[in-house]
Amino acid sequence: MFAGKPIIGIAGGIGSGKSRVAQFFGELGCIVLNADAQVRELYRDPVVKQTLRSWWGDAVFTPAGEVDRSAVAGKIFADPDERRRLEQLLHPLVTRDRDAAMRASANDSSVAGYVWDIPLLFENDLHRQCDAVVFVEAPLELRLERVRADRGWSRAQLLERENLQMPLDKKREMSDYILRNSADASYARSQVRELLTRILADLPGRLNEG
Repeated sequence: MFAGKPIIGIAGGIGSGKSRVAQFFGELGCIVLNADAQVRELYRDPVVKQTLRSWWGDAVFTPAGEVDRSAVAGKIFADPDERRRLEQLLHPLVTRDRDAAMRASANDSSVAGYVWDIPLLFENDLHRQCDAVVFVEAPLELRLERVRADRGWSRAQLLERENLQMPLDKKREMSDYILRNSADASYARSQVRELLTRILADLPGRLNEG
């Protein structure tokens, strides 16, 4: 809980539509904290850029001097030590910015809750700070179709990245609610509306259990 409102974590496989689901929660009055969007902003920070340049030189920058996220991904997916080094740089900054955004809306009575759209929610133990976790479920073939269209990834690239994360069945098992995102957007939106109602209704019982 934060300022008397629930913190709702969003989990699921790559390409399952987690950010779209988070957006639907946002339409219902939740503040959405998207870690990927926060990282994009941090990549514009001069101190972060200077640090990345000291590590990897011009190889991870565009000709215009901006961080090349694809090049960074190539570095960290090829080397677990580099991935951990980047996480140690960025994760505290993402946490700082997320906390600041939540504090800024703490006194807003129109806020229904806070939604954490964080790719490594379970891997970084952030689910422990959530009052509820929603697992967004979608078949592999549909997820592959989405990442191929949105990111140009192959099946091998999707599976390679997913194999670096906690298994999906484990994430599903550890989540509190399941949302099936394999139909059209209106179906997902209706599930979000129902889930938010359930989460708010279930919250007093969860607090008593704790």
